[in-house]
Amino acid sequence: MDRHSPYALVADDDALIRMDACEILKEAGFRCHDAATAEQAVELLGRFGQNIQLLFTDVSMPPGTMTGFELARRCAQNWPHIGILVASAGPPRGPGDMPDGALFISKPFTPDVVREHLLKILPEGQRPEPLENGAD
Repeated sequence: MDRHSPYALVADDDALIRMDACEILKEAGFRCHDAATAEQAVELLGRFGQNIQLLFTDVSMPPGTMTGFELARRCAQNWPHIGILVASAGPPRGPGDMPDGALFISKPFTPDVVREHLLKILPEGQRPEPLENGAD
């Protein structure tokens, strides 16, 4: 991975899941920012949003007041260039919870499932090189 690799932002209240997601994304060619709450994620988006290509967020992130669905909608509204994956151990909620173009991923997730979703959400030409090379 080099200094030209795109950034992903991982938002999850569970430190182990956050680390696991970051590791999977690093193997796919991303550099990672991470946040324990949606509020921290919004702060990072405000600082680095123009350089972030992917938001990977959990739905439930206590002790914050904002859910991952709210974070995803705010991200889509303010940073429409960012691809969004929303993860949860529960089922996806109803229509309107996720912004258009966002994908839902069930927990627990595997590297292969994350990679499959990344190929769906990131357009060709905007995928990190390791992901693009494995896309055959």
